[in-house]
Amino acid sequence: MTGMKEIRDHIKSVQQTLKITNAMYLISSANLRRARKQLNDVLPYFTKIYNAIADILQRSPELNHPYFDRRLHIPREERKIGYIILTGDKGLAGAYNHNVLQLAEERMKRTVNPRLFVMGHVGRTYFADQGYQMEPSFGFGVQDPTMAQARTISEIMVEKFQKQELDEVHLIYTEMVTPLELRVRELRLLPLVRSDFPRLKEQKGFRRTMDYVPSVDAVLDNIVPGYVKGMIFGGLVESFCSEQNARMTAMQTANDNASDMLKKLSLSYNQARQTAITQEITEIVGGSGLFTQS
Repeated sequence: MTGMKEIRDHIKSVQQTLKITNAMYLISSANLRRARKQLNDVLPYFTKIYNAIADILQRSPELNHPYFDRRLHIPREERKIGYIILTGDKGLAGAYNHNVLQLAEERMKRTVNPRLFVMGHVGRTYFADQGYQMEPSFGFGVQDPTMAQARTISEIMVEKFQKQELDEVHLIYTEMVTPLELRVRELRLLPLVRSDFPRLKEQKGFRRTMDYVPSVDAVLDNIVPGYVKGMIFGGLVESFCSEQNARMTAMQTANDNASDMLKKLSLSYNQARQTAITQEITEIVGGSGLFTQS
């Protein structure tokens, strides 16, 4: 009977865990749908900015703008490279955080003067334990990314690049290629590179003319920060979606394992119960026989 009580307690414990993991799965699913919709709503705006920059570069092959200055005169050991690293605030998301931290640490080892701008409690804790110096005021959260948050981050990074406090700005985040494939990416935000903006195709027999007022440089001064903001916002949303998807996968696996465990525990409980019933019947029959003989 003691064995049956232990099995019943174990079943109740697994059932409670199953409720928690199922609730976490549903919450992550809702967060994923909301974040995806938010990104899709603003995507046309940033696509327009991207095409505008590509059009300017296509029509101005000799353009020399500070946002495209790669500062090649600065030697490698003196270059200040900033890394915006997007991790989660908590675990229970499979290998999501591990993969981001692994790529980020590889980049740190290859960089002479890395400047870390880490988002997410998991990342900040990890790099603090590894002895890396991080930007102390860069304590942005990664849950429910907003456009206002992306704007603040982009303003900080653009300002540091303009003041030459940073020579390069990179973004390390996780992209959800498909629900079954998450890929950690490194994206260079600044300086901009011409090869990142392919030539736009024009219809045959039609040549579009475009005038940028007051000047091409002035237009770039205004739209490049918007482009950086869009790329950061996209990275924030993609990372958030990837984290939710990874947590959904982990919770689904936990749900499946809990269900399998409940089946095994139920079988064990039924077997123990059947054994106990058989033993009671045997004892009754045996006692009845002794009573008859006497």
